[in-house]
Amino acid sequence: MKAFARTALVAAALFTLPVVAQAAEAKPDRYIYDPVHTQIEFRADHLGFSHPTGRFLKFTGGFTFDPAAPESAEVHISIDPASLDMGSNDWQRAMTGSEFLDVAKYKEITFKSTKILRTGDKTGKMTGDLTIHGVTRPVTLDVTYNKSGTHPYNKNYLAGFSATATLKRSDYGMTFGLPGIGDVVEISLQVEGIRQDFNGIDKK
Repeated sequence: MKAFARTALVAAALFTLPVVAQAAEAKPDRYIYDPVHTQIEFRADHLGFSHPTGRFLKFTGGFTFDPAAPESAEVHISIDPASLDMGSNDWQRAMTGSEFLDVAKYKEITFKSTKILRTGDKTGKMTGDLTIHGVTRPVTLDVTYNKSGTHPYNKNYLAGFSATATLKRSDYGMTFGLPGIGDVVEISLQVEGIRQDFNGIDKK
């Protein structure tokens, strides 16, 4: 009887090991950006009179996220600079032209996270490599985790964040109009991600 009990315990342990291994290997959920509810905006000083805002309308990418381990998140995004909306055709042509973003030559703005530091229950600092105008430099964003949950209508599972950062456009080779047109650019992000399964299909 004792031998049977020992055999049963060994068998149970063997069957349990794969489950434990799978749990240890569990990875953070993957998300893609919801293009409707994700907004990428910037503003800069205009001759001291105002701080106009521009928005990029086309982008792709996503992130991984585990609320229990936010430091493990990985973020990447690719932005089409030609999708810039300044609310004025003339201004848009100037901003996408050779004196600023030069979208004919530089087809992409990219960001890839390299480090995330948790600073509070729902806040953190995310550092990553930002490439604009063919120049790559580190930038740090102040990030707030808003919430995760199921959308009440379409039933997608979402994770939402807000983030801000500042950079100098001259660091990226855009010096036209200085100092009248401000060097410091304020970045503001509103992000909603849609959770994906391993086949790229939304989890319900």
